[in-house]
Amino acid sequence: MRLKDKAAIVTGAGAGIGAAVMELFAREGARILAVDRDGSRVREVAARARALALEADVSDEASVTAMVDRAREAFGRIDILVNNAGYGIRGSVVTTAAADWDALMAVNLKGVFLCSKHAIPVMSGGGGGVIVNTASNVANVGLADRAAYVASKGGVAALTRAMALDHAGENIRVNAVAPGVTWSSYFDSMLETHPDPAGFVAALNARSPMNRVAQPVEIANAILWLASDESSFATGSILTVDGGMTAW
Repeated sequence: MRLKDKAAIVTGAGAGIGAAVMELFAREGARILAVDRDGSRVREVAARARALALEADVSDEASVTAMVDRAREAFGRIDILVNNAGYGIRGSVVTTAAADWDALMAVNLKGVFLCSKHAIPVMSGGGGGVIVNTASNVANVGLADRAAYVASKGGVAALTRAMALDHAGENIRVNAVAPGVTWSSYFDSMLETHPDPAGFVAALNARSPMNRVAQPVEIANAILWLASDESSFATGSILTVDGGMTAW
């Protein structure tokens, strides 16, 4: 098992990529603290993986320090941090409300900063660790009508590189995965009300040369590789997993 006895925190673990990461890590032997701001959802998902569950808001520093304290109390160490919590909104810079911009940045970018800020000293004290951030392929190619989301994920990619340089001497590797379109409960809810569900799915599929979207476990597999010793010489890397979208 590639993560046997490793202690991991996974944020945004209540659904989608985060839930897939948690379940995959559990099968690979990790001890996991699953974190989401939807407490009931993360408790349900964590039970399937026999993981600890915690309701927490990654944009709030007090909530983050409580999260790190909980992991340290439960495991005695933190070996892996997966900064996966995030969401998207529609809008250009003109149509996006300032309050909506700030709320998204607080989760997508500030959340990565806060979780890393408080987990890194614990990792360093234990001899090192690994951080994997969820960026997005839009950090490289952009996406119309998603200005705040694109900016936040570009920031995650840049922050990943900065942290990798700052903490390499502490035996802490920092990398990111950059997914393309990945199926999620958000798309499930959209299908329920969309006037043309088949057309909606076809349009999503057409956004990659492989003519399909990713399944969460496909992104989780990439995160597992970055979190494991198999990627021991990788730091500051942004691993793109997008079905060839950025190759167009």
